[in-house]
Amino acid sequence: MALLGFERKYRVRGGTLIGGDLFDFWVGPFYVGFFGVTAAFFAATGTLLILYGAAIGDTWNPWLISINPPDVSYGLSLAPMAKGGLWQIITFCACGAFISWALREVEICRKLGMGYHVPVAFGMAIFAYITLVVIRPIFMGAWGYGFPYGIMSHLDWVYQTGYTYGNFHYNPAHMIAITFFFTTTLALALHGGLVLSATNPGRGKIVKTPEHENAYFRDFIGYSIGTIGIHRLGLFLALNAGFWSAVCIFISGPIYEGSWVDWWDFWKNVPIWRNEGI
Repeated sequence: MALLGFERKYRVRGGTLIGGDLFDFWVGPFYVGFFGVTAAFFAATGTLLILYGAAIGDTWNPWLISINPPDVSYGLSLAPMAKGGLWQIITFCACGAFISWALREVEICRKLGMGYHVPVAFGMAIFAYITLVVIRPIFMGAWGYGFPYGIMSHLDWVYQTGYTYGNFHYNPAHMIAITFFFTTTLALALHGGLVLSATNPGRGKIVKTPEHENAYFRDFIGYSIGTIGIHRLGLFLALNAGFWSAVCIFISGPIYEGSWVDWWDFWKNVPIWRNEGI
């Protein structure tokens, strides 16, 4: 069945959260909806403001363009446009675009009668972003603790923030987040490699079935989680990667201000390590 012919089976009316039938239509293969309109508005506005910031800045070099947050001295107040106010408005537009896109996904899920796994997963990524530019700066008392919008300036911010707390590699939540990121990549590689090898067996060979895939992993690691299970596992790993990445930055500053290297000295106070027995 042709792709567009297949899609027409799912172009059902209803399921909208806001706007009723007003924006309940498609443009080509793309569903619009009320939140599709708001997502496009916020995304376009934010992009134009970034270009405006570049225009009033010192360079058009895409590597060096940077929209910086206000100075810490401004606290949580609104800053002049050229001194961080632009960053504040762009951040608002970014939050509006991301949240609108997630709500648009909710409407599509309602139309298809499916679960909300996709918008929930995207919501975790939004949560991580908002933690960086909204939640943590609020708890720190200044918008200046958010990261700048730029390639090199963002990398510099990551570097400076990491070593402000001694070494971020010693942040326990950072360790957990990185573990989940790497494990997600490993699981995707294993799953993708298996599916490709089963569905593309080579010229003249029979395409394999899920039974063959399950048998492979039973032989390889002694257990197969199954076709549905691997996607549930992937979702679990990915959600945790986003969640713990938000936790690791939030606890750095609002919760703990010292060096993460020194934080591990608490082991020295555990009786068994002080040679005091159990």
